[in-house]
Amino acid sequence: MDQYIEFVTNHYLLSFSLVCVIFLLIQDLLSNSFNGYEKISPLIAVTKMNDDKTVIIDIREPNEFLKSHIENAVNIPLGKLDEKLPSLEKHKTHPLIVICQTGARSVSACKTLTKEGFEQVFHMQGGMQSWEENKLPIKISKTRD
Repeated sequence: MDQYIEFVTNHYLLSFSLVCVIFLLIQDLLSNSFNGYEKISPLIAVTKMNDDKTVIIDIREPNEFLKSHIENAVNIPLGKLDEKLPSLEKHKTHPLIVICQTGARSVSACKTLTKEGFEQVFHMQGGMQSWEENKLPIKISKTRD
């Protein structure tokens, strides 16, 4: 035991770093198990999209959506998600894949959807940026769908 104390006192920065990393790993593990939605990669999202009942919700702004989006995606900007929830009620038990540009904004949309009782909510990691990096098909619109 004396050796551990001596090590910690001689290498306090290293010991502090270890404690921080362990804390962050535990925090990530706990948040992933209690968040109510699942993180998926673009390739897993493609397999989920093969189900006819899967709904793709693109929460980017309309101008971002027009530049490129996934075929059959529904554009509901994050700021208008709360007011558009009634139109999604019929999909409460269907798989919902939520995407944005980089995967950051879609996390809050996933939290909102799970809080409202949607059962199968999936957050696509990396968003459209990751989708395009994987060379998956996109649709470019000249006018809003």
